[in-house]
Amino acid sequence: MTWLVEVDGRACIGSGVCAGTAPGHFAVVDGTSRPVRDEAEPDDRALDAAESCPVEAITIRAKETGEVLAPEE
Repeated sequence: MTWLVEVDGRACIGSGVCAGTAPGHFAVVDGTSRPVRDEAEPDDRALDAAESCPVEAITIRAKETGEVLAPEE
């Protein structure tokens, strides 16, 4: 399974929680979080980062189905 990792740059406030939680998946560039790669192998740290985002700017989906894995509704 492959995941798609997205960050809504308009919603992101640049807190850096994601980069601190999952540095292999997120980096803060010019005050906005960005995914290191748009596609990633499953990793609970990426899910934790999406769930920890204070403005829910991160979305992780299953590439094959489009199912939203994080954040949980």
